[in-house]
Parts: sequence; structure tokens; C-alpha cells
Amino acid sequence: MDRLLLLGSTGLVGQAALALALADDRIGTVIAPTRRPLPPHPRLLNPVIDFERLDADADYWRADAMISALGTTLRDAGSRAAFVRVDFDYPLAIARLLHRQGARTLAVTSATGARADSRVFYSRTKGELEQALAACGFASLTFVRPALLGGERAQRRSGEHVALRLLTALDPIVPRRYRVVPATAVAAALLDAAHAGAPGMRIIESEAIPR
Repeated sequence: MDRLLLLGSTGLVGQAALALALADDRIGTVIAPTRRPLPPHPRLLNPVIDFERLDADADYWRADAMISALGTTLRDAGSRAAFVRVDFDYPLAIARLLHRQGARTLAVTSATGARADSRVFYSRTKGELEQALAACGFASLTFVRPALLGGERAQRRSGEHVALRLLTALDPIVPRRYRVVPATAVAAALLDAAHAGAPGMRIIESEAIPR
């Protein structure tokens, strides 16, 4: 593809997806909008943006495909409203901009248990995002739903770290859907979906993500 936009390139999955995309000769330009500049790369276009004040007419929204790996936690966000801004409002607004500019393919990091009618706030928000993105009209739409992510974060989340160690130790007896998924595997699944651009909507559950 000529241009791939990657949202959330500073997070655990996003960093892995950025490394894979920049090493992929099938991609001409990787567009990674961020709040702070990324290290330069010959094929990286890195617009520094304010997510609260998006320039709808900017040329960097023109891409063939989009990968969204943007997300936070309720603890890091500080409130439910702030969490919704990052995990729902931002990816939806940017997906709509890309679709308006002609993008046909979207691949998104969601989560195991994502359901718009879930009683769990996190799962409900992810499910509502899936519904909203499905209504955008992308010709190819893929949701990758990992369980707990494995990998080294820049900032360690203590509770998540404990859960990660426990689930890793119990991996042989934990149902496959709930096993730890390497962030690199999620990134690869997203990039594969972006390249394939298969028509229609598909959901890749955690147990189906190639390790």
C-alpha cells in the first residue's frame, strides 16, 4: 500500500506495529500522528497534533488503510470521561476523517469481551467503539480482540504486571482465549489485516491471534 496511518504508535501494541510497518517494504509511507515527536525515519510522516483540535483538512489523513492501537486504562486516564475520550472519541473521529479522505481498510485493537451491552465499563466502551466504527462504512474492517497483553511497557502498570505474571505462570491450564498475548502478535495481526483489505467485517478473538 502507498500510505498507512497508525494511531497509538507510542503504546505497547502501537510501538510494535510501527516497527513492523517501517520495516515493511510493501508500505510507502507510515503516517503516525502523535502528541510528541517520534524518532525520524525516512518513510515516517509524524504530524504532531492536538487530539482535541484535529485539522480535518490536513493531507496526512489521506491514507489507504488505518491501524488503531490507541488506548489507555481507567487508572491512567483518571476518570471514565477521560477514558472514553481516548478509547472511543479519538479513534472514532480520526477513522471518520480517514474514511472521508478515501481510506477503505481499518484494523483496530479491541479487547476480549467487547460488547456494547456489557455491564463492565471497559468492555462496554470497546463494544460501543466497534459498533460506531462498523457504521463508518469501511470496505474492510477488522477487530483484533486480545486478552491481557504481554510485553515491556515504558511505564509499568503494577496491577497489570501482577496479573501478567500470574497468567503467564498458569498459561498451560488457562483457557486459550484468556492467555497472555504478545503485543508483537497483535501488531502483526493488525498489519496483516491492513495489507489484506479483505471485504466485510471480521473479528479475530484472542485465541485465534497467531503467536
